[in-house]
Amino acid sequence: MAESTRPPQTPTADTPLLRDAMNACAGLPEAPCESQTQTLELLASLGCDEETRAAALWFAVAEHDHAAWERAAESLPPGVVRLVEGQFAAERVWALHAERSGASEGLRRLLLAIIRDVRVVFVLLVRQLLRMRGASKLPAEEARRLAKLTADIHAPLANRLGIWQLKWELEDLAFRFLQPDVYKRIAKLLDERRVDRERFIRECIDTLGTALREAGIKADIAGRPKHIHSIWKKMQRKHLDFAELYDIRALRILVDDVADCYAALGVVHGLWPHIPKEFDDYIARPKQNGYRSLHTAVLGPGGRTLEVQIRTHAMHRDNELGVAAHWRYKEGGSGDAQFEKRVAWLRTLLESRGDDDAGLLADFETALDEDRVYVLTPRGEVVDMPRGATVLDFAYHIHTDVGHRCRGAKVNDRIVPLTHQPRSGDRVEILTAKQSEPSRDWLSPHHGYLHSGRAKDKVRAWFRRKEHSANLAAGRALLERELKRLAMTDADHDALARKLGFQQFEELLVALALGELSTAQIARSLTEREAGAPAPRPTPRRTERVDPGAMRVQGVGDLMTTLARCCQPLPGDPVRGYITKGRGVSVHRRDCTSLARLARRDPKRVIDVEWGHVPERAYEATVRVLGYDRKGLQKDVTGLITNFGAPIVASSSRLFARTGEAEMTFTLRVRDFEQLSVLLARLETLPNVIEVQRLAAG
Repeated sequence: MAESTRPPQTPTADTPLLRDAMNACAGLPEAPCESQTQTLELLASLGCDEETRAAALWFAVAEHDHAAWERAAESLPPGVVRLVEGQFAAERVWALHAERSGASEGLRRLLLAIIRDVRVVFVLLVRQLLRMRGASKLPAEEARRLAKLTADIHAPLANRLGIWQLKWELEDLAFRFLQPDVYKRIAKLLDERRVDRERFIRECIDTLGTALREAGIKADIAGRPKHIHSIWKKMQRKHLDFAELYDIRALRILVDDVADCYAALGVVHGLWPHIPKEFDDYIARPKQNGYRSLHTAVLGPGGRTLEVQIRTHAMHRDNELGVAAHWRYKEGGSGDAQFEKRVAWLRTLLESRGDDDAGLLADFETALDEDRVYVLTPRGEVVDMPRGATVLDFAYHIHTDVGHRCRGAKVNDRIVPLTHQPRSGDRVEILTAKQSEPSRDWLSPHHGYLHSGRAKDKVRAWFRRKEHSANLAAGRALLERELKRLAMTDADHDALARKLGFQQFEELLVALALGELSTAQIARSLTEREAGAPAPRPTPRRTERVDPGAMRVQGVGDLMTTLARCCQPLPGDPVRGYITKGRGVSVHRRDCTSLARLARRDPKRVIDVEWGHVPERAYEATVRVLGYDRKGLQKDVTGLITNFGAPIVASSSRLFARTGEAEMTFTLRVRDFEQLSVLLARLETLPNVIEVQRLAAG
C-alpha cells in the first residue's frame, strides 16, 4: 500500500554513456524521442543508475539492428551488456507465455531464475508500463494479449518485489483491457477523480502527522487511494458491494514499539469517528500466517471513509518479507518456502538499494546460487527441479515411462549425455526407445546419472518387479565386475554378506541389483578385510582410519551397538544412535529416513555416537586402463585421477597399433578401497575407455 520513497533522479544525458545510447536510439525509425524520455524518467524515479538507463536504450537498438548492437557491445561496460542480455532472456519468457496458458507461476519463477542482474527487473517493468500506456492505440486483440501478459507476469513481479510505484498502474491498465465493462462500472462508482483522492490522502497525512507529533509519538505515515483493480479484487474476495468498502482510501502508520501502536490508535479515534465493526486487533490475535497489525476504519474529512493500519517497523518488515508476505495473501497461493525466501531476499535488496551497484550485483549473484533450477519442456512448460538434477532426472519428472525409455537427450537442440545437468532456462527434449529398459548403472552414485531420490526409487521399483532370479544374476554380475576391478576375486562372499549385515549372500546380491547397496560400500567393507594385511607397497605416511569394530557412545558407558539394516552405515559415514528396547543402541546414518521417523516419535532416544579410530596406512595401488586410442585420451585419464586427489607415483603407456587400443598403467596412492572403487568407476565413464581394473600385487 505504501509507495516507494526513493528520491527521484532527474533524467539526464550528460554522461558519455547515456549520450551514446541516446544517439544510437536517435537513428532508429521507430524510436520516438518521447518514449526514450519517458523510459529515462521512470527509471530515474526508481533510483536506477546510468548503466540501467543506458541498457534500456541499447536494448531498443539491439531489437532493431542486432549487428549494430554487437559492434557497440564490444566497447560498452560489462554491466550494460549483461543488462541487455537479461532483457533478451525475458523476451524468451514472453514468447513462452504466448505459447502456453495457465503456466504463469512457472514463467515468473523462470524469469527470476534466468535474470542474472536484479536491475533488469526495473527495465522490464518500466518498458511494459510504457507499452500498456499506449495499448489503446493497438488493435483490440493485441491489446488484450499485452494486458494478459502484464496481469500474469509483470504486475505480480512488481507486487512481490515491492515496486509499488509501478504495481498499481500495471494492474489497473491490464484490468482496463481484460475486463473493460467492470473497469468502467467501478470507475463511475468512484465519485471523484484520482487526483482528488490523492489530495485527500495528503491532507489526512498532514492532519494526522500533526496530531501524532503533539501526542509525542514518532511515526512514519504513508498512503494512497485504493486503485480500481484492488477495489474489484476485494469486492470479489469478500463478496462485498461497493458501498460496503471502507478502505478505498487508506493510511499506514509505522511506529517504534507496540505501546506506540495503541497510543497512535487512540489519536486516530480521537481525531475522526471510527466505525466499530471495522476494527481488528491482529497484534493481540495475530493471523494464522503470523501477520500482525491494528486495522481500523474512520469517517475522515467530509465524511469520507478512511482505513488506517498501525504497526511497528519490525511487524511491517515481518509482514512484508516473512511467512506472512503481503504478496502471498494477495495472490492466494501457499507457495514453497525456498522460492518465498528468495523473493523476500530480493525485496529486502530492492528496498535497501544504495549507490553501491557493484555490491548489489555481487549479492544478487550469490543469492542466485540456490537449490532449484527451472527448465523447459519442448512445449514450453516450466519444470522445477533440484539443483544438480540431470536430464535423466528430468525424464523421470515428466513421466516414469519416459524415464524408463530414455536413451538420450537434447538441451537447446544439442545432444548431451544423460549425466548432463541443465541450467535454468534450458529447453530439454528427451529421446526415447520403444521398450522400457532402465540401466542398473543409473543407480550408481559414482556414474552421476540420477540426482533425485524419487527418480532412483522409480528405477529400483522397475527392477524390483523383475524375477528374483534375474535380480540375483544382475547382482552377481555387478559384484563380480567390482571384485575384478579391485583384483579381489578371492573374497569370501559369505563373510562379506555378514559384514554388511545380511544373513544370506543372496540378500546382498538382490540389494546390489536394486541399488540399495553400492559398490563403494562393498569396497569399503573389503578395505576392512585387508586393513590388517600387508599392503602391496605401503608408503611411510600414516593417517587415522576408522576401525569397524569400534564405536563410541558419547556420555554413556559400554553399550551394545548394532548397525541398522535400513541404511547400513559403514565406517566413515556420519552416524547417530537410537536407544532401542532390549537391543542396545541402533546406529543409523544421519540422513536415514527411518531414524528421522523414530526421532519424531521419541526424540529423547536419539544420541550422539561416533566411530573409533586406529592408525592406518595409505596404500599404493596399480591400475590398468584400456581404451581405444584417441586424441587427448591420456590427458583426460591423468586429469581425472589428479582432480580426484589420488597422487600418481608412477605411470607407463603403450599403443597396440594392430587393434588401435591404448593401455595405460598407473601406480596411485589411495586412502582405501572405497576411494579406489569410486575412481575406477569414474574412469570407466570416460569416452573410449574399454576397461579399468586394479592389478593384483606381485
